[in-house]
Amino acid sequence: MALFETIKNLDRNLFLFLNSHHNDQLDYAMAWLSDEYIWIPFYLALITLVIYYYRKDSWIILLALILLVTASDQLSGLIKHTVCRYRPCHNSLLAGLVHTLKGCGGLYGFVSSHAANTFALATFMTMLMKSRYEYAGWLLFAWAGAVSYSRIYLGVHYPADVLGGAFLGIVLGYSLFKLTNYFINKPKTVALPV
Repeated sequence: MALFETIKNLDRNLFLFLNSHHNDQLDYAMAWLSDEYIWIPFYLALITLVIYYYRKDSWIILLALILLVTASDQLSGLIKHTVCRYRPCHNSLLAGLVHTLKGCGGLYGFVSSHAANTFALATFMTMLMKSRYEYAGWLLFAWAGAVSYSRIYLGVHYPADVLGGAFLGIVLGYSLFKLTNYFINKPKTVALPV
């Protein structure tokens, strides 16, 4: 129990340190990074790449991506309502200490849905595109990390919320990629003449 309290205190102190370093330019950039709708052109570009490279199998990959984001979003929500850890901006012990910009969101924060969704997508797409784009993984994980960090900056998640979401996303992205890859590359059975 003492270890758990120590980890919780470290998490809270790290959050307060990271959240306290803000300025007008970063406020704008972090609010922008955290906005789901700003990334629609990016998502459309990924869909275009999938269709371009995987043609007849692209529908399997696109279906897997829809399932992936749905699963990461729903599982992160389920974990939030099971763990019931208040977001920092809802924690009365931190009143007046948390820098927020766009409101606070739901009551609970562990695990971060933004982190789960972006890391799930980054993991899946990195594994899918690594043979074609050498630096795709670096760019995708940098994007997921920046979006996730923005949630701490905006005062709506502790670092542990983001790390938990990232872990969930990586596990889901890896697992669903392996399953999808099996269906795309499974050996075709050939009927032998009788």
